[in-house]
Amino acid sequence: MPEIFSSLTDGVLAILPNILTAILIFAISYYAGVWLSRLLRRLLFKQNAEPGVSHLLAQLLKWTIISLGIIAALQRFFNITAFLTGLGIIGFTIGFAMQNIMQNFASGVILLVQQPFKVGDNVGIAGFDGTVLKIGLRTTEIKTLDGRIVFLPNADVLSQPIINYTRAKSRRVELRMSIPYDADTDLVREILLNETKSISGFVGSPEPLVLFHTFGAYSIDLSLLFWVDTSVTSDAAAKDAVLIRIKQAFSIHEIAVPYPVQVQLPANRPVKRKTKK
Repeated sequence: MPEIFSSLTDGVLAILPNILTAILIFAISYYAGVWLSRLLRRLLFKQNAEPGVSHLLAQLLKWTIISLGIIAALQRFFNITAFLTGLGIIGFTIGFAMQNIMQNFASGVILLVQQPFKVGDNVGIAGFDGTVLKIGLRTTEIKTLDGRIVFLPNADVLSQPIINYTRAKSRRVELRMSIPYDADTDLVREILLNETKSISGFVGSPEPLVLFHTFGAYSIDLSLLFWVDTSVTSDAAAKDAVLIRIKQAFSIHEIAVPYPVQVQLPANRPVKRKTKK
């Protein structure tokens, strides 16, 4: 009996360093996972990420680090290379079968980290202009200007140009119009610039421009370019306000809006034919 107890004690003492090392590795990985997950959650909170998404990413990071710690701890007692190889093959098979889902998931994580837009921003993505309602791990939800709800896969969002209208503090508005040939171009320029400067949200720098560019069939075509503060007014509202003011000013100065004129010939007009002499 003493011999058995002695051999058991010797065996425990032999593996005791490995046991202590394994416990230390597991403890370090556990506390590192908890600390890093809390740090990630705070960073995502500062970027206005959704609470559910922040919790999922934080837990994913936490258990990934803990799992690596468990593998490193078990490595102190036996070789788990074959076991990890089997897990790798299984993971590769599952990843290949779910590559679209994983691609959208990875793109969602990148969108949350880089944050090219956030919830509430007015954006243009893949031909859709609207307001961002939700940034999920698989899709981004947008409410378009006409009220439609569009779910865009995150991989498509990340692979295409993203226009963020909200981040732009000012935006250039272009208004095209025509004036008759007999109109005073200097007077028209003065009217357009004066009426543009009086609308709400007008930005004086860069300065507004009136550019005459085309001699049309029945008019001179021009473009009015000016900048507005997007936090005060939208480009559509600015166009509406300027157009109404210009129409009123044109009426006061008797500047007509040109329109095509068609001359209709009589239906039974006789046709003169030349006769040979």
